[in-house]
Amino acid sequence: MRALIIGFAIGVGLLQVQGQLPGAEWYAVGLVLALLLGFTAWKFWQPFLRVPLLLTCGAWLGFLWAASFALYYLDQELPKAWEGRDITVIGTVADLPAHTEQGVRFRFDVEQVVVQGGVKPPVPPRLTLSWYGNQRYQQPAEDGEQAAPPRMAVPDLRPGERWRLQVRLKRPHGNANPDGFDYELWLLQDDVRATGYVVGRPAAAGAALTALNRRVDDFVWTPSHMIDSARGWLRDRIYAALPEAPYAGVIAALVMGDQRGINQADWTVFNRTGIGHLMAISGLHITMLAALCGGLASWLWRRSFFTGAQLPLRLPAQKVAVIVGMAAAFVYVLLAGFGVPAQRTLYMLIVVGIAFWRGRIVRVSVVQCLALALVLLLDPWAVLWPGFWLSFGAVALLLYGSVGRMQPPQAMAAAASRKHWWPALLQRLKEAGYAQYVVTLGLVPLTVLLFGQYSLVSPIANAVAIPLVSLVITPLALLGSVLPTVLAQFVLQIPHQLLVWLADFLQVLNAMPWAVWQTPLPGAWMFALALGGTLLVLAPRGWPVRWLGLFGWLPLLLNAPVAPAEGSMRVTAFDVGQGMAVLVETPGHRLLYDTGPYYTAESDGATRVILPYLRARGIDHLDRVVISHNDNDHSGGALSLFKNLPVDSVYSSLATESPILRAAPAHTRCQAGQSWNWDGIGFTVLHPDAASYDSDKWRPNARSCVLKVQIGRQSVLLAGDIEAVQEDELVSGPLADRLPSTVLLAPHHGSGTSSTEPFMRAVRPELAVFQVGYRNRFNHPKPEVYERYGKLGIRRLRTDETGALTMTLGDQLQVEQYRKQHARYWYEQ
Repeated sequence: MRALIIGFAIGVGLLQVQGQLPGAEWYAVGLVLALLLGFTAWKFWQPFLRVPLLLTCGAWLGFLWAASFALYYLDQELPKAWEGRDITVIGTVADLPAHTEQGVRFRFDVEQVVVQGGVKPPVPPRLTLSWYGNQRYQQPAEDGEQAAPPRMAVPDLRPGERWRLQVRLKRPHGNANPDGFDYELWLLQDDVRATGYVVGRPAAAGAALTALNRRVDDFVWTPSHMIDSARGWLRDRIYAALPEAPYAGVIAALVMGDQRGINQADWTVFNRTGIGHLMAISGLHITMLAALCGGLASWLWRRSFFTGAQLPLRLPAQKVAVIVGMAAAFVYVLLAGFGVPAQRTLYMLIVVGIAFWRGRIVRVSVVQCLALALVLLLDPWAVLWPGFWLSFGAVALLLYGSVGRMQPPQAMAAAASRKHWWPALLQRLKEAGYAQYVVTLGLVPLTVLLFGQYSLVSPIANAVAIPLVSLVITPLALLGSVLPTVLAQFVLQIPHQLLVWLADFLQVLNAMPWAVWQTPLPGAWMFALALGGTLLVLAPRGWPVRWLGLFGWLPLLLNAPVAPAEGSMRVTAFDVGQGMAVLVETPGHRLLYDTGPYYTAESDGATRVILPYLRARGIDHLDRVVISHNDNDHSGGALSLFKNLPVDSVYSSLATESPILRAAPAHTRCQAGQSWNWDGIGFTVLHPDAASYDSDKWRPNARSCVLKVQIGRQSVLLAGDIEAVQEDELVSGPLADRLPSTVLLAPHHGSGTSSTEPFMRAVRPELAVFQVGYRNRFNHPKPEVYERYGKLGIRRLRTDETGALTMTLGDQLQVEQYRKQHARYWYEQ
């Protein structure tokens, strides 16, 4: 059975790296082949034949199961023809709405679609919607203009409410960048096949039944709505009991799994110290709660609840403890939102509990495999998230590393019953320390493969945080969240104060210069070698020369960032949505042109796209950052970038009062004629001239820093947001001979006020790159401008269709499109 389940997991994983789903014929052939393999394995009892047959059979079944799941979900996608059209839907608010500075974001389960013009729009059953316009929200302005005043107040949405809404939808689409977060996959996993926003204001009280944006029912009774409502009730109680408390979000995460209240700065500290897994409902917390509830139930049952009813004679106290523990774990997992680590723990507890009730001994490896099968049956996409591998990997390492080292429970119980109990306690502490050593050492290769870094202070941090959070903070937080209000305000202060002290301790660890080891993401062979070496080091006693396993780590430890070869340069145009961010790499230097847009207070082009890419590549500093001008879509990520990454110098056209300038190191104002040379590659600033800074008639676009990067006969022209007037100045100016370029970053994203024909004829690019957002509200690039490039025979690529573009320039131009090079079946074809 274990071989079949492992094969099933392999098949599921293989499906998730396919560029397209298999055709119908594959399902029939695959099912027949799987049945034949299974029958053959049943006939051959020899392990050396049976195991590979079961692995192959399981792989086929897993591949077909995951493909069927994907086909069903993708078939519900919003048709292209209905994008951007106003549609009226009736449905319920699902999950907990998230309040942001723009408004509120929520899941919406569609129950009915209103017929429009005799046609019923084909709307998917689940949507992700935004309702913009609360008191804090200001509509972003284009081109640096003053933002518009707040538009409307957003109603206080609650889980389970039924609403009639007018919405404007689009198909699932996210930024596609190397080593970035895959938003489209995340939506697919949650069965969200369209996103959008609510159009218009909420209806006034007492409005007609046909009024748009009207609450229809206060609550719709379903099991999922009851769970979500309970989660919302707990969250409200916690925040009410801890007003303005800095770690109230952490308390909420520990009680009901909502991590959105933890700010990004705290997450950075938690992750850098290696305790991020504790700041939510983890497997450790679920196990501990189940043990506490089961132990309390057993103690009360043995005493018959002090009634004298002799309940243990009717049912053994151990079985009662198992029932209560599993029930507590199930409720806690429901509150957690059913994440992969929580699922794995729940399934393992259920399997062990059933085995105990039946009086059978079950191997821990069988329990692990059964949990793996249940997770993948319910969620085949789980294999694509780090939590899946870290969760199952940690348990597998504990099983492997404990062979021959842990005392059996019977021996521990006998030791504890003796007069001198302290040897048993010492043995438990020793085994706990060894378990921490196994997990800490064993997960290094996997953690580096997933994140490109490892916390060197995590053993110290976890040694303090695990018992404190699991045994003290979490139980007190759970107790305080359900007590009456007066008591809750008192009890919740205790775990919050403990969190404050813990955070102070973590800050000390985080401040250490060697707190985190960062390295480029390793190749498959590096990971395999390091993993093999780790398993050899952790091998059972008696294995010879286990210390040789340390040499398997050498390639991982010596892994260095890969730079372009001599005589070439690499240019990466990131997919940051409606904005610009371009990384230029020479053999020995790196320059970033623009930093992407500002999204929210917790997210911008730097934190969401640029920094994850640089960390994955092992790039720990930038030689120069050029910020073309002040517009949000070009400078929105600058402050985050300067805060998180060393930068040697900054060039920009920003005004002297800009907060970005105050944070920028070694700032120089862009001015036409500036030039420098790195590794035989020339950099020249073509615009603006000095006189433009003395004039107040120009918008920030007109002062965009225009940068040309030249290597031999190949070159890139980065034009910012210049418009027709500035293009004419460049064509007729003293640096006009510098304009011809191989690649042109389309000025102002292809707006109607730029990309004039004389300018394009002067540049004569082979390739034009449009950094634009999917269905952006400015309609960039304008159709007539895009067509103008085509008529001149210029190849056109837009990042909303290609994802990030990686261009290598040297003897010739080579272009890699991320959505093609990293094709996945959930990407829009």
